[in-house]
Amino acid sequence: MVPLARPVGITGMGSALPDNVLTNADLERRLDTTDEWIRTRTGICERRIAAATTATSDLATAAARAALADAGVEAADLDLIIVATVTPDYSFPSTACLVQANLGAARAVCFDIEAACTGFIYALSIAAHMIAAGTYRTALVIGAEVLSRITNYADRSTCILFGDGAGAAVLQPVAEGGILGLRLGANGSDGHLLKLPAGGSRLPASAETVAQGLHYLQMAGSEVFKFAVRVMGEVADELLQECGFGAQDLALLVPHQANLRIVEAAIKRLGIAPERVMINLDRYGNMSSASIPVALEEAYRSGRLDKGDLVLLVGFGGGLTWGGAMIRWNRPRCAEGALTNVANTNL
Repeated sequence: MVPLARPVGITGMGSALPDNVLTNADLERRLDTTDEWIRTRTGICERRIAAATTATSDLATAAARAALADAGVEAADLDLIIVATVTPDYSFPSTACLVQANLGAARAVCFDIEAACTGFIYALSIAAHMIAAGTYRTALVIGAEVLSRITNYADRSTCILFGDGAGAAVLQPVAEGGILGLRLGANGSDGHLLKLPAGGSRLPASAETVAQGLHYLQMAGSEVFKFAVRVMGEVADELLQECGFGAQDLALLVPHQANLRIVEAAIKRLGIAPERVMINLDRYGNMSSASIPVALEEAYRSGRLDKGDLVLLVGFGGGLTWGGAMIRWNRPRCAEGALTNVANTNL
């Protein structure tokens, strides 16, 4: 863990979610599955699905506008935009460049990163270190996904898991608190456990790859589950130790919202009370890089965070990748629902 040269904190947050809700009952009518089977194995009851005309940049832009409004920052003041996504609008230009054009943030440096479900934490780390180094002052970090575009709705083992959405955060220098610790990791040797086989230079799009369903994500569920349970606990323990805290010091744990059983295993390992864990996967499913920022924004907006609270973000994803961020929250408590019209945009 490399400490930041000066304090950097989150000064604004926003999220964007599609209006369309796909419930377990809807999936029952399509697949050989049941609401009870899905809920007991994943904890998911419903997920949001983007309209055919909505792309990742649309969700990212809406979340970005909400975050800028929350921070009181003009788009013209942005120095940096990073979008974490595995479902970009195009291979190029980057989704970040599309967001820049939509916002009118002409000064901002823009690029995308791809670290799957850990993407937001990776992007947060990059932006925080750039600000701490004095390279930039104001950054916009976005996790955005339209996973429904790469989900096979004939595969009941994966289609029950994923949803669409976006979450955004504005990062700036702060007087105190902010991001206290960051930890990232990867194991490319196990990358085959969670992948999108076709569409890149290895298997370019063709009639054969489409016919074989290779443009849908594939996951070795049991192996990813075991990896996730192990790495979530390890990252949390390492960050707590390195930052000099115990689990009892945490006001809130915000884990990647992949599967309730994984989250429960992390809770048990840390010995943290369930009421100090942010869980919204029952309503949104796994939104990959969007899941942590959407959950963090919702926790803040609902009044679960106050200035001085210690917050731990922990994620894992394809690559395989993992990461965590320890944050001393530096914003006063938000009255419940106060940001609903600003920070939670439906598309």
